[in-house]
Amino acid sequence: MSRKISIKEKIINYVYTVSNQPVIFRDLLSANSHYNEKMYVDPGKLGFRMSIVKAYISYLILCGLAIIPLIGITHYFLKNMNFHFSVLGAVLVTSAVFIGFGLFRSWIRDAITLKLIKKAWLVHFPYFAYDKYSKKVEDIYNNSLKSEIQKKDLQLYVMDKLVEES
Repeated sequence: MSRKISIKEKIINYVYTVSNQPVIFRDLLSANSHYNEKMYVDPGKLGFRMSIVKAYISYLILCGLAIIPLIGITHYFLKNMNFHFSVLGAVLVTSAVFIGFGLFRSWIRDAITLKLIKKAWLVHFPYFAYDKYSKKVEDIYNNSLKSEIQKKDLQLYVMDKLVEES
């Protein structure tokens, strides 16, 4: 049975290189905590790397698909108007394109981060659904940092607390 891949998935697969190595338990907890807090997640912890050239190519294609029809539609109206409106429009569109790339990078970065967190979650927490337990695990992890739980005891500590709260 073939699964249709969305445009977002195609972009992610094209732009990012993902490591075959599994995500370490502690790195998963840290990444989950940072992601839930809307913070920057270190790509090394989840094992992915962005190709900036491929990101520019993807963004250029998306912009072309959006801007070319817009130019075709507005050309008819702007050709008889004062050229100052055309210049102003060109400046606005150009600035939107450059600002949009930062938003595009952030969007695909968040998408790959969540995808890899959920993939690692299935390995480390197979009986706990991500959507239901990610906040609980984040709280347990933050408490473990405050309690200075050692690395070797972390997994047992988290699992015990998670079972207690379930």
